Amino acid sequence: MATVTIESDRTFRDLDLNFTIHPVKKDVNVYRNEFAIINSIKNLVLTNHYERPFQPEIGSNIRRLLFEQVDSVTAAQIEREITEVIGNFEPRAQVSKVNAIPSPDENLYKIRLEFFLINSSEPVTINFFLERIR
Repeated sequence: MATVTIESDRTFRDLDLNFTIHPVKKDVNVYRNEFAIINSIKNLVLTNHYERPFQPEIGSNIRRLLFEQVDSVTAAQIEREITEVIGNFEPRAQVSKVNAIPSPDENLYKIRLEFFLINSSEPVTINFFLERIR
C-alpha cells in the first residue's frame, strides 16, 4: 500500500475593494497571501457591528472604544476586541500578539499586531494607528 503525501501550499487571494484596475491586465487588482489577509483584518477591525447588511455579527466595537478615555484600560479592551474579531472571522490568520499603546496627547492608539498565516511559520507584523475621526 502506497502512502501519498500532499503538501499544502495554499495561496490566499482577495479582490481589491477599491476596485483599482491593474495597468497591464486591465482587470481588478488582486491581493495575495499576507497582503490579502492584512486587508481583510483592516476591514474587520474598522467595521462596526450591524454595518454589513444581512451579516450583523461581523465587526467589532473598536470605533465605540475610540470615544472612551485614552488610557491603558481602554487599550486592553481594544487588544481584546482585535484578537476576538480576528479569531472569529479570519480563519486564515492566527494572532500571536496585539499591543495597543495609548497616546493621550495625540488622542490615538498605536497598534502592533503580530499573526501567523495558517500555511506559514513566519510571523507577519503590522503597525497602524487608531484614532477617532469626529
